[in-house]
Amino acid sequence: MNKESPFSLSWLLQELQVPAVLIAGIGLLAGLTALLGGSELHVTVTELLIRVVIVVGIYVFVGNSGIISFGHIGLMAIGAYVAAWAECSPDWKDMALTGLPDFLRLHQYSFLVGLAGASVLVVVVALIFGVAILRLSGLAASIATFAFLALVYNVCANWDSVTGGTSSLVGIPTPIGPGWAFLGAALSILAAYAFQRCGTGLMLRASREDPIAASAAGVHVFRVRLWAFVLSAVLVGAGGYLYANFLGVVAVESFYIDLTFLTLTMLVVGGMRSLSGAVLGVVVISAVSEILRIGENGVPIHGMALSLPKGSQEIALGVIMVLILILRPSGITRGHEFRLAWRGVPRFRAMSARRPTVLAPPPAKPGP
Repeated sequence: MNKESPFSLSWLLQELQVPAVLIAGIGLLAGLTALLGGSELHVTVTELLIRVVIVVGIYVFVGNSGIISFGHIGLMAIGAYVAAWAECSPDWKDMALTGLPDFLRLHQYSFLVGLAGASVLVVVVALIFGVAILRLSGLAASIATFAFLALVYNVCANWDSVTGGTSSLVGIPTPIGPGWAFLGAALSILAAYAFQRCGTGLMLRASREDPIAASAAGVHVFRVRLWAFVLSAVLVGAGGYLYANFLGVVAVESFYIDLTFLTLTMLVVGGMRSLSGAVLGVVVISAVSEILRIGENGVPIHGMALSLPKGSQEIALGVIMVLILILRPSGITRGHEFRLAWRGVPRFRAMSARRPTVLAPPPAKPGP
């Protein structure tokens, strides 16, 4: 029996082609922007790449578990606020954020230290929240995630001495450009793909298709959901941290219904059951939003400024989502991954594994 080595070149190419194609695609976009684009295009592409981190993080849980989550933007808000707590000037924090503990209020930390702190905090929050609600399924679980989003929003909007309340937190350093955003997007894609290919990811997708059968086969459904939720929280929290270091400002109004709807639209339009769909959805919806934004600001044509009505972006996104759900419920990718047709790739198999073909002798003629 011919059996290909699990570490052959062909196997390696087959395993890595999905993240390689996705990373190469966004890398080409970031590279062209860095070389040819102006400052406005830099901002647009950087925001797109940060959205890739966030939507891929949401995909890790939603796509593999089948549970629609409305609460991940709350985790993004936590990551963004940690950026302000860690990187703003101590003098400003001592004046405006008097409720912070001394190790945050009186000190200023580097980007990487703050990112590590944000990851730890979102893991703790995800564990507490996940243990509380991930035993639920379907609509009940989705409603519980929305309750979590509302809880985070109201805490951030009213805890004036720690979050600034409804005021914006300013003074955050802004080192994030297309290069750093691309690195974050590439790492998130690798992490998401590694999870979906590991045993935990396979068991989680089995529980998505049939929770009862998966449990009967020995899958601990609650445990695999919790692992996915924690990894998802880390990626989304990191996306929030990058977002704060990209804008330089954190405002609680940025992390609520509008962004929740936008990120879920990206995931649904691209295809929530594939990593390729998550990335493609970000690119498609970001491009549509940017075109509509330009249209709302007005386009000069023959001395006249033609503009779309305000709110056209939200209306168009709603129409696109409805059409996708009606005409292509599984998204643009239909749950498939982008793969290349590798031709001419040598398959290195051990010679001993090949058995020579033995021709059977012709049947003997019956005697007279």
